[in-house]
Amino acid sequence: MPKISSLQALVPDISKVKNVVILGSTGNIGRQTIQVIAKFQTSLKITGLAANQNVELLQSQIDDVSPARAVVLNKDRCVKLSSSKDTKIRCGNSPLVDMARDPDVNIVVVAMTGTAALDATLAALKEGKRVALATKEILVSFGRFVMDALREGDGELLPIDSEHNALHQCLQAKDPATVKRLILTASGGPFRQKDYGGARPEDVLNHPTWNMGSRITVDSATLMNKGFEVIEAHFLFGIEPERIDVLIHPQSIVHSMVEFIDSSVIAQMAVPDMRLPIAYALLFPQRGEAVIPQLNLAEIGSLDFEEPDRERFPCLGLAYEALGDGGCAPAVLQAADLEAVGQFLAGKLEFERIPELIREAIANHKRIRQPSIAEIKEAEQWTREFVKKETNANRT
Repeated sequence: MPKISSLQALVPDISKVKNVVILGSTGNIGRQTIQVIAKFQTSLKITGLAANQNVELLQSQIDDVSPARAVVLNKDRCVKLSSSKDTKIRCGNSPLVDMARDPDVNIVVVAMTGTAALDATLAALKEGKRVALATKEILVSFGRFVMDALREGDGELLPIDSEHNALHQCLQAKDPATVKRLILTASGGPFRQKDYGGARPEDVLNHPTWNMGSRITVDSATLMNKGFEVIEAHFLFGIEPERIDVLIHPQSIVHSMVEFIDSSVIAQMAVPDMRLPIAYALLFPQRGEAVIPQLNLAEIGSLDFEEPDRERFPCLGLAYEALGDGGCAPAVLQAADLEAVGQFLAGKLEFERIPELIREAIANHKRIRQPSIAEIKEAEQWTREFVKKETNANRT
């Protein structure tokens, strides 16, 4: 199991303000990260912001927090940013990497969509920085390279995903040899108790618990999101897939659990609000004042759990299979899902077809036992073209 920081081993330096850069500051997690940092200004300072193409919101954020740097990946959109005497604006991937490895930066929050921030993530880890990771695709597709960079730089990798953040909390100061299994919880999405036949995007995007982006909301409805989290947990905590379980928990109060070899179970609970895992990842090993409402179990009344129905939601099983296959399979899984979800949201693909196309892509991709980063990227591109072609073939 990779190094898990111990509360006893780390003594926080409360005298020094940590400099934070946010890659993906205009997204849901990025915006909430700015809110959290505003509450802890004596401990945290934003020195860099980055976005892919939402320059309008990025401009507003620059005006509000005056970071030393701002980066826009999309060079065409970048020129629309106004110059600032306090903020140096640059365009493209190289400046993003430079910002992530800057010696003055302590924490890099990675919340950029997809794998756009892969190079910056690897660079930050190799420089020994703390990476607070909120982007699933980077670990799903490139987990081996991320963990290699973590070991090389002796940095820190703290997950922002509520489930993995919960596991990190449960595992603190515990001997990895005593862990029997990790238990990820899932809300079950909008179709836990109703049929999804003929579901439209507006039906799928009506999540019962969380306010998330479109893709992750669809992935929650298919349980693919939980499949991705199984793959992430495997890399983050060094636990074999057969020791990672999923339970449906519609209240979304228990965010994850760890069962130990003596059959005791430790759970992390809180109201469903992403600001808590964000604050934990930024402030660890300290805990700051509450940024979310207090949990009132008496008011909630009951906590329910059930096994996921893998026949109704085959995407979960596909994730386990892809992880077992290794090589490019996890990357093909996530790329096929990305394209299929996009086609569904565009009204070009039926909801029920999403897992079918993912299965077909995995079955037809070129298998490489130990692929390079370039080969994984090629596999992702092939997959997206494959899914697009199959979608169009079924519409003619």
